[in-house]
Amino acid sequence: MRCVVFDLDGTLADTSADLIAAANACFTARGAQAVLDPVADARTAFRGGRAMLRLGYGRLGHGDPAPLVEADYPRLLEHYAGAIDVHTRLYPGAVAALDRLAARGDRLAICTNKPEGLARTLVARLGIADRFHALLGADTLPVRKPDPEHLWQSIDRAGGDRARAVLIGDTETDRGAARNASVPCVLVTFGPDGDRVAVQAPAGLLQSYDDLEAVIDPLLP
Repeated sequence: MRCVVFDLDGTLADTSADLIAAANACFTARGAQAVLDPVADARTAFRGGRAMLRLGYGRLGHGDPAPLVEADYPRLLEHYAGAIDVHTRLYPGAVAALDRLAARGDRLAICTNKPEGLARTLVARLGIADRFHALLGADTLPVRKPDPEHLWQSIDRAGGDRARAVLIGDTETDRGAARNASVPCVLVTFGPDGDRVAVQAPAGLLQSYDDLEAVIDPLLP
């Protein structure tokens, strides 16, 4: 069966403000300033907790932030879990697009580098958990994107056909996972990278969820 696999952060939902808030909570707990901006630093937010901590501690003048990053990463996850959907919103048209795909019989999956428990909590809070046949997070398997096995297992567990699948994402990590798995990739242009994602040469670009089927159908046998 056809399978449409979605990344979560920056693809289905704009989670940047809540992620940035969790990182800033780590800095302020150490008596420093909240140095990350939810708009200007959204691109880093979608690259993970450690990336945000490295950026923040770099701005605070720590020459080797690695020990602080590793010490604060569990704290960041705790802060985030406690306020996971304060500012997070689904992108316009996402729910309607998921329902249209489900109505025509497509299998739907989420393949995210967010820890699985947090991802499941978030999609439940956003009211879309029941739309997906599988959800795999960063810690579901021993590997994660861009390793192809993460994407392949997402397709398999959703009951889809690897030869009839497409990945919808927003970063070079998604593009790399799709390339490694020999699965076509569509990158959204409404994330923080905007139209710049075109330089990654995906199989398609998605400007609005209203156009989802028109973009992915030529890529699905």
